[in-house]
Amino acid sequence: MGSHVARRLLADGAARVTIVDNLSTGFRELVPSDPRASFVQGDLLDQALLDRTFAGHDFVFHMAANADIKDNLAVPRKCVDQNIIATQNVLEAMRANKVGAVAFASTGSVYGEPEVLPTPEDAPMPVQTSIYATSKVAAEGLLTSYALGFGFNVWIFRFVSLLGPAYSHGHVIDFYRRLRKDPSRLPILGDGKQRKSYLHVEDCVSAMLLAVEKQPAGDRIAIYNLGHQEWIEVSESVKIICRELGVSPKLEYAGGTRGWVGDSPKILLATDRIRALGWAPTKSIEASIIDTVRSFESHAYLLRE
Repeated sequence: MGSHVARRLLADGAARVTIVDNLSTGFRELVPSDPRASFVQGDLLDQALLDRTFAGHDFVFHMAANADIKDNLAVPRKCVDQNIIATQNVLEAMRANKVGAVAFASTGSVYGEPEVLPTPEDAPMPVQTSIYATSKVAAEGLLTSYALGFGFNVWIFRFVSLLGPAYSHGHVIDFYRRLRKDPSRLPILGDGKQRKSYLHVEDCVSAMLLAVEKQPAGDRIAIYNLGHQEWIEVSESVKIICRELGVSPKLEYAGGTRGWVGDSPKILLATDRIRALGWAPTKSIEASIIDTVRSFESHAYLLRE
Protein backbone atom coordinates (compact mmCIF):
# COMPACT_ATOMS: atom_id res chain seq x y z
CA MET A 1 0.00 0.00 0.00
CA GLY A 2 2.70 2.45 0.98
CA SER A 3 4.67 1.84 -2.21
CA HIS A 4 1.62 2.62 -4.35
CA VAL A 5 0.95 5.84 -2.42
CA ALA A 6 4.58 6.92 -2.81
CA ARG A 7 4.65 6.21 -6.55
CA ARG A 8 1.38 8.03 -7.12
CA LEU A 9 2.54 11.10 -5.20
CA LEU A 10 5.72 11.20 -7.25
CA ALA A 11 3.81 10.72 -10.49
CA ASP A 12 1.45 13.54 -9.53
CA GLY A 13 4.38 15.89 -8.95
CA ALA A 14 4.97 15.80 -5.19
CA ALA A 15 8.17 17.73 -4.46
CA ARG A 16 9.63 15.18 -2.04
CA VAL A 17 8.56 11.85 -0.60
CA THR A 18 10.24 10.12 2.34
CA ILE A 19 9.44 6.46 2.99
CA VAL A 20 9.92 4.95 6.45
CA ASP A 21 9.80 1.16 6.68
CA ASN A 22 11.50 -1.42 8.89
CA LEU A 23 11.12 -3.99 6.06
CA SER A 24 9.65 -6.57 8.44
CA THR A 25 6.90 -7.19 5.90
CA GLY A 26 7.87 -4.65 3.24
CA PHE A 27 10.37 -5.06 0.43
CA ARG A 28 13.29 -2.85 -0.53
CA GLU A 29 12.50 -3.61 -4.18
CA LEU A 30 9.27 -1.60 -3.89
CA VAL A 31 10.95 1.66 -2.90
CA PRO A 32 10.67 4.00 -5.92
CA SER A 33 13.89 4.75 -7.79
CA ASP A 34 13.39 8.50 -8.01
CA PRO A 35 15.69 11.34 -6.94
CA ARG A 36 12.73 12.94 -5.16
CA ALA A 37 12.21 9.85 -2.99
CA SER A 38 14.32 9.01 0.02
CA PHE A 39 14.18 5.85 2.09
CA VAL A 40 14.72 5.52 5.83
CA GLN A 41 14.95 1.97 7.13
CA GLY A 42 13.65 2.21 10.65
CA ASP A 43 10.89 1.30 13.04
CA LEU A 44 7.93 3.46 14.01
CA LEU A 45 8.62 2.46 17.61
CA ASP A 46 11.83 4.53 17.40
CA GLN A 47 10.56 7.95 18.46
CA ALA A 48 13.89 9.71 17.97
CA LEU A 49 14.15 8.43 14.40
CA LEU A 50 10.65 9.70 13.58
CA ASP A 51 11.33 13.07 15.17
CA ARG A 52 14.37 13.49 12.91
CA THR A 53 12.73 12.12 9.78
CA PHE A 54 9.55 14.19 9.92
CA ALA A 55 11.43 17.49 9.98
CA GLY A 56 10.55 19.66 6.99
CA HIS A 57 7.55 17.60 5.88
CA ASP A 58 3.96 18.77 5.39
CA PHE A 59 1.81 15.62 5.23
CA VAL A 60 1.96 12.06 6.56
CA PHE A 61 0.42 8.95 5.00
CA HIS A 62 0.38 6.46 7.87
CA MET A 63 0.03 3.11 6.09
CA ALA A 64 2.12 0.93 8.43
CA ALA A 65 0.50 -1.76 10.57
CA ASN A 66 0.53 -5.33 11.70
CA ALA A 67 -2.44 -6.46 9.60
CA ASP A 68 -2.43 -10.21 10.20
CA ILE A 69 -5.82 -10.97 11.73
CA LYS A 70 -5.36 -14.73 11.43
CA ASP A 71 -2.27 -14.84 13.65
CA ASN A 72 -2.82 -11.81 15.90
CA LEU A 73 -3.69 -14.00 18.90
CA ALA A 74 -0.27 -15.67 18.79
CA VAL A 75 1.47 -12.47 19.93
CA PRO A 76 -1.27 -10.10 21.16
CA ARG A 77 1.20 -7.35 22.11
CA LYS A 78 2.34 -7.08 18.48
CA CYS A 79 -0.86 -5.31 17.36
CA VAL A 80 -0.73 -3.02 20.37
CA ASP A 81 2.86 -2.01 19.71
CA GLN A 82 2.76 -1.76 15.92
CA ASN A 83 -0.73 -0.30 15.52
CA ILE A 84 -1.38 1.78 18.64
CA ILE A 85 2.01 2.77 20.07
CA ALA A 86 3.42 3.30 16.58
CA THR A 87 0.49 5.61 15.74
CA GLN A 88 1.10 7.57 18.95
CA ASN A 89 4.76 7.96 17.94
CA VAL A 90 3.78 9.17 14.46
CA LEU A 91 1.45 11.77 15.95
CA GLU A 92 4.08 12.94 18.43
CA ALA A 93 6.67 13.29 15.66
CA MET A 94 4.13 15.32 13.70
CA ARG A 95 3.49 17.54 16.69
CA ALA A 96 7.21 18.06 17.31
CA ASN A 97 7.73 19.10 13.69
CA LYS A 98 4.49 21.04 13.21
CA VAL A 99 3.21 18.62 10.56
CA GLY A 100 -0.51 19.22 10.66
CA ALA A 101 -2.09 16.66 8.30
CA VAL A 102 -2.26 12.86 8.26
CA ALA A 103 -4.09 10.20 6.24
CA PHE A 104 -4.51 6.92 8.09
CA ALA A 105 -5.10 3.39 6.80
CA SER A 106 -7.77 1.94 9.05
CA THR A 107 -9.95 -1.07 8.25
CA GLY A 108 -13.51 -2.15 7.66
CA SER A 109 -12.87 -4.73 10.38
CA VAL A 110 -13.64 -2.04 12.98
CA TYR A 111 -17.34 -2.74 12.33
CA GLY A 112 -16.97 -6.28 13.71
CA GLU A 113 -19.84 -8.39 12.41
CA PRO A 114 -22.29 -5.64 11.45
CA GLU A 115 -26.05 -6.04 11.33
CA VAL A 116 -26.30 -3.65 8.38
CA LEU A 117 -24.82 -4.52 4.97
CA PRO A 118 -23.53 -2.51 3.17
CA THR A 119 -22.12 -0.95 6.34
CA PRO A 120 -21.97 2.88 6.52
CA GLU A 121 -19.36 4.98 8.31
CA ASP A 122 -21.77 5.88 11.13
CA ALA A 123 -22.65 2.25 11.92
CA PRO A 124 -22.13 1.20 15.55
CA MET A 125 -18.82 -0.48 16.37
CA PRO A 126 -19.94 -3.55 18.34
CA VAL A 127 -17.85 -6.14 20.18
CA GLN A 128 -14.51 -6.28 18.39
CA THR A 129 -13.75 -9.64 16.84
CA SER A 130 -9.96 -9.33 16.56
CA ILE A 131 -7.08 -7.62 18.33
CA TYR A 132 -6.18 -6.11 14.98
CA ALA A 133 -9.56 -4.37 14.70
CA THR A 134 -9.36 -3.29 18.34
CA SER A 135 -5.96 -1.71 17.71
CA LYS A 136 -7.31 0.19 14.70
CA VAL A 137 -10.24 1.54 16.73
CA ALA A 138 -7.75 2.75 19.35
CA ALA A 139 -5.55 4.33 16.68
CA GLU A 140 -8.55 6.11 15.19
CA GLY A 141 -9.29 7.47 18.66
CA LEU A 142 -5.77 8.84 18.96
CA LEU A 143 -6.05 10.52 15.56
CA THR A 144 -9.36 12.22 16.30
CA SER A 145 -8.13 13.31 19.74
CA TYR A 146 -5.06 14.94 18.20
CA ALA A 147 -7.23 16.56 15.55
CA LEU A 148 -9.41 18.17 18.19
CA GLY A 149 -6.65 18.81 20.72
CA PHE A 150 -3.83 20.03 18.49
CA GLY A 151 -5.61 21.20 15.35
CA PHE A 152 -4.47 18.38 13.06
CA ASN A 153 -6.33 17.60 9.86
CA VAL A 154 -7.07 13.86 9.86
CA TRP A 155 -8.34 11.55 7.13
CA ILE A 156 -9.33 8.05 8.27
CA PHE A 157 -9.84 5.48 5.52
CA ARG A 158 -11.55 2.21 6.39
CA PHE A 159 -10.48 -0.24 3.69
CA VAL A 160 -11.73 -3.60 2.61
CA SER A 161 -8.91 -6.00 1.69
CA LEU A 162 -6.81 -4.73 -1.19
CA LEU A 163 -5.62 -6.46 -4.35
CA GLY A 164 -3.21 -5.63 -7.16
CA PRO A 165 0.54 -5.54 -7.94
CA ALA A 166 2.91 -5.73 -4.94
CA TYR A 167 0.18 -7.47 -2.95
CA SER A 168 1.93 -9.47 -0.24
CA HIS A 169 -0.75 -10.40 2.30
CA GLY A 170 -4.06 -12.22 2.19
CA HIS A 171 -5.89 -15.07 0.53
CA VAL A 172 -4.71 -14.67 -3.09
CA ILE A 173 -0.99 -14.91 -2.33
CA ASP A 174 -1.64 -17.63 0.27
CA PHE A 175 -3.50 -19.76 -2.30
CA TYR A 176 -0.92 -18.97 -4.97
CA ARG A 177 1.93 -20.17 -2.75
CA ARG A 178 0.11 -23.37 -1.82
CA LEU A 179 -0.78 -24.19 -5.41
CA ARG A 180 2.80 -23.63 -6.55
CA LYS A 181 3.96 -26.19 -3.99
CA ASP A 182 1.18 -28.67 -4.66
CA PRO A 183 -1.28 -27.99 -7.51
CA SER A 184 -3.23 -31.16 -6.69
CA ARG A 185 -4.82 -29.93 -3.45
CA LEU A 186 -5.78 -26.64 -1.81
CA PRO A 187 -6.58 -26.35 1.92
CA ILE A 188 -9.08 -23.55 2.58
CA LEU A 189 -9.93 -22.12 5.99
CA GLY A 190 -13.70 -21.88 6.31
CA ASP A 191 -16.45 -23.38 4.20
CA GLY A 192 -15.74 -21.23 1.13
CA LYS A 193 -18.97 -19.31 1.52
CA GLN A 194 -17.41 -16.32 3.25
CA ARG A 195 -18.51 -13.34 1.19
CA LYS A 196 -16.35 -10.24 1.09
CA SER A 197 -15.64 -7.10 -0.87
CA TYR A 198 -12.19 -6.25 -2.21
CA LEU A 199 -10.65 -3.22 -3.92
CA HIS A 200 -7.78 -2.75 -6.34
CA VAL A 201 -4.96 -0.82 -4.69
CA GLU A 202 -4.81 1.76 -7.49
CA ASP A 203 -8.50 2.55 -7.02
CA CYS A 204 -7.89 2.82 -3.29
CA VAL A 205 -5.06 5.34 -3.71
CA SER A 206 -7.18 7.40 -6.12
CA ALA A 207 -9.97 7.53 -3.55
CA MET A 208 -7.63 8.65 -0.78
CA LEU A 209 -6.02 11.42 -2.79
CA LEU A 210 -9.40 12.65 -4.01
CA ALA A 211 -10.73 12.81 -0.44
CA VAL A 212 -7.68 14.78 0.69
CA GLU A 213 -8.08 17.17 -2.23
CA LYS A 214 -11.82 17.70 -1.73
CA GLN A 215 -11.92 18.10 2.05
CA PRO A 216 -13.66 21.40 2.93
CA ALA A 217 -11.51 23.96 4.73
CA GLY A 218 -12.12 23.86 8.45
CA ASP A 219 -13.15 20.19 8.62
CA ARG A 220 -10.59 18.60 10.94
CA ILE A 221 -11.79 14.99 10.73
CA ALA A 222 -12.89 13.02 7.67
CA ILE A 223 -13.82 9.32 7.72
CA TYR A 224 -14.39 7.33 4.55
CA ASN A 225 -15.18 3.72 3.76
CA LEU A 226 -13.24 2.52 0.72
CA GLY A 227 -14.43 -0.59 -1.06
CA HIS A 228 -16.16 -2.06 -4.05
CA GLN A 229 -19.93 -2.16 -4.44
CA GLU A 230 -19.51 -5.84 -5.33
CA TRP A 231 -18.49 -8.75 -3.14
CA ILE A 232 -17.40 -12.30 -3.87
CA GLU A 233 -17.43 -15.71 -2.21
CA VAL A 234 -14.09 -17.29 -1.34
CA SER A 235 -15.04 -20.32 -3.46
CA GLU A 236 -15.54 -18.09 -6.51
CA SER A 237 -12.21 -16.37 -5.89
CA VAL A 238 -10.57 -19.81 -5.75
CA LYS A 239 -12.05 -20.66 -9.17
CA ILE A 240 -10.58 -17.49 -10.68
CA ILE A 241 -7.13 -18.17 -9.22
CA CYS A 242 -7.14 -21.81 -10.33
CA ARG A 243 -8.29 -20.85 -13.81
CA GLU A 244 -5.44 -18.36 -14.13
CA LEU A 245 -2.91 -20.97 -13.02
CA GLY A 246 -4.42 -23.74 -15.12
CA VAL A 247 -4.85 -26.14 -12.19
CA SER A 248 -7.74 -28.19 -10.82
CA PRO A 249 -6.88 -29.01 -7.21
CA LYS A 250 -8.98 -30.94 -4.73
CA LEU A 251 -10.49 -28.33 -2.40
CA GLU A 252 -10.23 -29.16 1.30
CA TYR A 253 -12.40 -26.98 3.52
CA ALA A 254 -11.87 -26.69 7.29
CA GLY A 255 -13.04 -24.38 10.05
CA GLY A 256 -16.80 -24.20 9.51
CA THR A 257 -18.41 -20.91 8.51
CA ARG A 258 -15.53 -18.89 9.94
CA GLY A 259 -12.00 -19.39 8.74
CA TRP A 260 -10.28 -18.36 11.99
CA VAL A 261 -10.96 -16.53 15.23
CA GLY A 262 -11.56 -12.86 14.38
CA ASP A 263 -12.55 -13.49 10.77
CA SER A 264 -15.78 -11.79 9.72
CA PRO A 265 -17.64 -14.01 7.23
CA LYS A 266 -19.32 -11.05 5.51
CA ILE A 267 -17.76 -7.68 4.67
CA LEU A 268 -19.40 -5.12 2.41
CA LEU A 269 -18.96 -1.40 3.07
CA ALA A 270 -21.26 1.41 2.03
CA THR A 271 -19.20 3.87 -0.03
CA ASP A 272 -21.77 6.60 -0.70
CA ARG A 273 -19.62 9.21 1.06
CA ILE A 274 -16.55 8.79 -1.16
CA ARG A 275 -18.69 8.29 -4.26
CA ALA A 276 -20.33 11.65 -3.61
CA LEU A 277 -16.92 13.20 -4.34
CA GLY A 278 -16.97 11.69 -7.82
CA TRP A 279 -14.98 8.51 -7.15
CA ALA A 280 -15.84 5.02 -8.36
CA PRO A 281 -13.68 1.89 -8.71
CA THR A 282 -12.37 1.28 -12.21
CA LYS A 283 -11.55 -2.42 -11.80
CA SER A 284 -13.90 -5.27 -10.94
CA ILE A 285 -13.04 -7.70 -8.17
CA GLU A 286 -12.43 -10.48 -10.71
CA ALA A 287 -10.10 -8.27 -12.75
CA SER A 288 -8.28 -7.30 -9.54
CA ILE A 289 -7.74 -10.93 -8.58
CA ILE A 290 -6.40 -11.71 -12.04
CA ASP A 291 -4.12 -8.66 -11.96
CA THR A 292 -2.77 -9.81 -8.60
CA VAL A 293 -2.05 -13.36 -9.76
CA ARG A 294 -0.34 -12.21 -12.95
CA SER A 295 1.79 -9.67 -11.09
CA PHE A 296 3.56 -12.38 -9.09
CA GLU A 297 5.55 -13.31 -12.20
CA SER A 298 7.26 -9.90 -12.18
CA HIS A 299 7.35 -9.58 -8.37
CA ALA A 300 8.83 -12.96 -7.46
CA TYR A 301 10.44 -11.55 -4.30
CA LEU A 302 6.95 -11.24 -2.80
CA LEU A 303 6.81 -15.02 -2.63
CA ARG A 304 9.72 -15.29 -0.22
CA GLU A 305 8.63 -16.90 3.04
